[in-house]
Amino acid sequence: MASFSFGAGNVRKVLRIPAYLAGRLATLVIPRDRSAWVFGCAVGTADGALALWQAAPRRRAVWLVSSQRQADDAKRLGIPTVQRDSLAGFWHTARAGVVVVTHGLGDVNRYGVGGAFLVQLWHGIPLKRIGLDAPVTTDPGRLGGVPGIRRLLALAYRRTQAQIDLLPAASHRVRGRLESAFGLDDSRVPVLGEPRVDVLSPADRRQGRQDARRRLETAVPGLADAHAVLYAPTWRDGDPDPATPDAADWQRILTVLEAHDAVLLVRSHPLGGGDYTPPSPTPRVRMLGSDLVPDVTPLLPAMDALVTDYSSLAYDAGLVPLPTLFLAPDVERYARTRGFYGTYEEVAGDDAARSWPELCSQLDELLAGGPETDRRRRRSAELSLRMHAWRDGGNARRVHEAIVAAVPEAAGERS
Repeated sequence: MASFSFGAGNVRKVLRIPAYLAGRLATLVIPRDRSAWVFGCAVGTADGALALWQAAPRRRAVWLVSSQRQADDAKRLGIPTVQRDSLAGFWHTARAGVVVVTHGLGDVNRYGVGGAFLVQLWHGIPLKRIGLDAPVTTDPGRLGGVPGIRRLLALAYRRTQAQIDLLPAASHRVRGRLESAFGLDDSRVPVLGEPRVDVLSPADRRQGRQDARRRLETAVPGLADAHAVLYAPTWRDGDPDPATPDAADWQRILTVLEAHDAVLLVRSHPLGGGDYTPPSPTPRVRMLGSDLVPDVTPLLPAMDALVTDYSSLAYDAGLVPLPTLFLAPDVERYARTRGFYGTYEEVAGDDAARSWPELCSQLDELLAGGPETDRRRRRSAELSLRMHAWRDGGNARRVHEAIVAAVPEAAGERS
């Protein structure tokens, strides 16, 4: 998959300015039905938008999709769909009283959002700086020579995010990050919890793991009783992943996996670039991309270990709790160019691996079980406790109640 960059995306946004203006003029005269909802999510029928849909299903709601695969996934869940970029997609968005997204306005028909009650569920607690806090957000790409372009892009971003009416936060610590990143006041960022992680707080955790393992086996057949190690490198703003294993790294990785009857499930970022294919085919390394599983969060209870760098999954793993290892060969450069909220050590500790040989040594000890596994699991849980104020599985319910309190007509008729 080709890698996405903010620079290229911002160029496209500038070229779409006339369409944005036309859409805004249209939404000024098209009457909204406050009881109608539209949902969208960049990765498909998934994430917090799906959790909110399932918590409060209703008759007057549709999901906007951008591909046949997304439409097929929604159909299997019994969710009615409309093509996002069609005239019908614009009309449904322009008529809806409530619009729910997880990534950005492009989750739905971006030209029809103006005037709706906009719910931005976001898609993870930010560790790396995002939005207005990250210089890369206003990267002008090929328009870099245009005077004042960065200031114009920052102004446009701030005005776009100002349309958000509700952005639920996982905790007060997270709330501050979101307010800063999106330029919102605290009245729009209440601490309600994130609907997307409700699945990680089941009443019966043993049953929750069994259910997640069955879903994982459906996505990646043949795992049997092997240990599942999830490798989830984050997106590097269009640059390749510096931790992509070379031939020697793959040999070390496979040695550890063989020793502990484990499988490495590679979850590369859907917008990122990097080749994670071992030199020779092996059942010990399997791909778990967004084409197989749009949202990996519900599968976390099926895993035995998480390996990541700067992914928000590190905050969610502790809800399982799942022992976590960190592989960050470029941490100094990443801190300088993208930046973190707080310090990386607050999340990863002082023993984050800088290379695959170092990571493999840690993974070998973790998969062996015993005190090190318990220590990693406790550290993961402690991190999650600092970041998730709610752990009762009721985040989607609280968010729905907040929406209905703001837009009483949105209560509508349940399906």
